[in-house]
Amino acid sequence: MNTPADAILLRLKTHGPASTAELAAHLGVTRQAVRLQTEKLAAQGLLATESVRGAVGRPGARWSLTPAAQSRFPDAHAQVTVELLEAVREEFGVAGLDRLIQRRETASREAYLRALADAPDFEARLDQLTRLRAAEGYMAEWSPAGDGAYVLVENHCPICAAASACQGFCRSELDLFRLALAPAKVERIDHILQGARRCAYLVTLA
Repeated sequence: MNTPADAILLRLKTHGPASTAELAAHLGVTRQAVRLQTEKLAAQGLLATESVRGAVGRPGARWSLTPAAQSRFPDAHAQVTVELLEAVREEFGVAGLDRLIQRRETASREAYLRALADAPDFEARLDQLTRLRAAEGYMAEWSPAGDGAYVLVENHCPICAAASACQGFCRSELDLFRLALAPAKVERIDHILQGARRCAYLVTLA
């Protein structure tokens, strides 16, 4: 994604709703240039506006992504994946599907633990985990939250269709994070499948 329109979509995807002025400041262009792009994206059904009342004056407009805009971000072979999951469920039952998810989790766990083994401290381990997730398409990032806590954010879910069809993937993901970041406590605080813009996890050191 490297056009001005793509840059706007990516910014809204990773940081949430923003005003024309905020987008212009981030992109280093004029407000008029941003308006030109956002109006085109809105006409394509990819952006919507919402009014936010400030401290003074009239409510300001902020741009946000529509559900249709999610198609601009990769969802790894969504339809094929969902069909395969349904086939596994029909052929082998729920227990068979659980075994498939467990097998995937085991492979991921082994790969992650190998990649994190040489991290010199906790923040380095968290950073490496985030890099792994980003490389897999999750648009992952982390930041300190104060008092020994951190927030791990995934701005995109490249297997969202699969996770919607089988939420065992989400459970598996949380279990994987808890193992990779042990003994820290990991809890999900935002969830895309529950309507949030992103998935986010609060990571607290014991």
